Amino acid sequence: MFGIGMGNFLTGIAAVLNTVLSIYMWIIIGSAILSWVNPDPFNPIVRFLRAATEPVLSEIRKRLPVSAGGIDFSPIIVLLGIIFLQNFVVKTLYMAGQRMAM
Repeated sequence: MFGIGMGNFLTGIAAVLNTVLSIYMWIIIGSAILSWVNPDPFNPIVRFLRAATEPVLSEIRKRLPVSAGGIDFSPIIVLLGIIFLQNFVVKTLYMAGQRMAM
């Protein structure tokens, strides 16, 4: 009985983590698209997108020289990281939960 509960718990964590990562992926995409135009910096949506993405993107920029010819590739690095987490961590948690629930 404990294995079934723990299996369902891990499956639930995998589902929530996958959803959070998907939402953050869209936030990164929105922020990258806004960087192509000159948005109003006082707009609450723009401020939210910058506040949500800049800490992660600035860490990538500090650690890796990911800009070439004026193009910032840090959002692509973050998106690849999210895809990796979804395909490795989320799937591993989901499979472990499925095995425990048997």
